[in-house]
Amino acid sequence: MEEQLSVLVEKLKAAFGQRLVSAVLYGSAAMGDWDNRVSDLNVLCVLDRLSPAELAASEPVFRWWREKNNPPPLLLTEEEVRTSTDCFPMEFQDMQQHRRVLHGPDLIADLTIDRSFYRAQVEHELRAKQIRLRQKATEALSDRKRLTQLLTESLSTFCVLGRHALLLSGREPRWKKQEILSALETVLRNPLRGANAILSIRTSGKRNLDAADVSILEQYLNEMDALVRFVDALDK
Repeated sequence: MEEQLSVLVEKLKAAFGQRLVSAVLYGSAAMGDWDNRVSDLNVLCVLDRLSPAELAASEPVFRWWREKNNPPPLLLTEEEVRTSTDCFPMEFQDMQQHRRVLHGPDLIADLTIDRSFYRAQVEHELRAKQIRLRQKATEALSDRKRLTQLLTESLSTFCVLGRHALLLSGREPRWKKQEILSALETVLRNPLRGANAILSIRTSGKRNLDAADVSILEQYLNEMDALVRFVDALDK
């Protein structure tokens, strides 16, 4: 991970020169919950301007980064960082809590996150995820390998949204998936058997659900519904 990040910063500096204002690592790697088998390296790249010239300069760097199985760096201008907290409150909230500045000044520390936008985004993302999971599950129920992949890949987002639900409700921040699930069990007053089973499958690297495990989907959907209702009931 450290070698990849070091090389990325050097490539960004070579591509953009003085136009590169800052580069910031965020996400699971900055939180100490990074797993090289399944986790991404998420990087915010801040430039002083973004024109077709900068996009062209980024192409070979981003292609190399994607070949390392990482998502493309998030490209923003300095002004967009200052003015986008109402559109991306969850993302900037996470960055404020856990980040690592790889290059340049820390542009995140002094940002202000509006609670009303924050709560609305968490509920929106939860409901959208709930709908997408139902849709995708209809195509995967007869294929246990595909269903296993769907559930294990969705768990990261479930935990991210669960962490934000905990923060919105005034709870202490939790960052590791198992800690988030344990804290959610307390506030939802129910065991999260489905989510915990999916976490165990994800951790073990198991590729296919057993016949007896298919009921995990029903439990997981019910748990997601409980989390949606919990966030919906929070002060708006």
